[in-house]
Amino acid sequence: MNITVLGAGAWGTALAVALAPRHDVQLWTRDPAAARALSATRSNARYLPGIELPTSLRCTAEFASAVAHCRDGLLLLATPTAALRDVLRQLRGAAALPPVVWLCKGLERDSAAMAHEISRDELGGHPAGPLSGPSFAQEVAQGLPTALTVAGDDSFCRIVTETMHGPALRIYSTHDVTGVEVGGAVKNVLAIATGICDALSLGHNARAALITRGLAEITRFGVALGAQAATFMGLTGVGDLILTCTGELSRNRQVGLMLGSGLPLADALARVGHVAEGVWSAAAVQRRAAALGVQMPITDGVCAVLDERMSPRQALELLLARDPKREGLT
Repeated sequence: MNITVLGAGAWGTALAVALAPRHDVQLWTRDPAAARALSATRSNARYLPGIELPTSLRCTAEFASAVAHCRDGLLLLATPTAALRDVLRQLRGAAALPPVVWLCKGLERDSAAMAHEISRDELGGHPAGPLSGPSFAQEVAQGLPTALTVAGDDSFCRIVTETMHGPALRIYSTHDVTGVEVGGAVKNVLAIATGICDALSLGHNARAALITRGLAEITRFGVALGAQAATFMGLTGVGDLILTCTGELSRNRQVGLMLGSGLPLADALARVGHVAEGVWSAAAVQRRAAALGVQMPITDGVCAVLDERMSPRQALELLLARDPKREGLT
């Protein structure tokens, strides 16, 4: 099948590498110089160092031709959430647009919209949905086993699964688009909190408690938005949460570690060098939760640290000072 990946960051490049042996894949970047460098060096030194690009993978900066390439196949959007709306608007005039899969994990900063709401605004009812789950780009590019979940109606999920499922890349499916997107977005915020906890040397017990109570926050928020509670016990819920909160390759956890060590946010982001979606989604999650009347104390603490209203230690001490409650989603 013809596949186009829009976005040559770490995740877009990794999926292009993983799919190129079985499909005709094009990888698009908006920077012509970057496209030439990818083609010449057969590597993405900035975002995915040490990974050789397959010789069959074509890299291009020509948007129209890249989209036309996959008109009878599959289009993967590997842009950050902040760029999703703009890319979808560019796709509106495309002839014979194929099913669209987005890979971002976040809420739009200004509107607090989820990706499927942005897609509905820009593409209407066109077949589209998220692909998410516990996955580091480096490991996917190396061909290590990875399980992901696609969300949408049956026909859309069947196309994505038949196209992408393989020996190392395992694709599961669900109808719960909201649940998949909430799990992917909020776990990034919680990974920042876990990184802060680890930087303050609060121990493994505290980390386990933070992750567990973070899962309760994700579930409360998701159910209030119409998601199914069971979704958060799967790959895109607890699976992605554990990976992002504990894995050394997690950019959001790295931001939390640096904040907890006293580094200013701007310096932490500069050192990470990639987009850390949790930084940009935290305030949007907080606003939308407040509108729904959903309590998210860990998210509130992360926002206070990011806004420099509290130090990392003050935020965690405030969490520890909360009144005891019954175990569960309360």
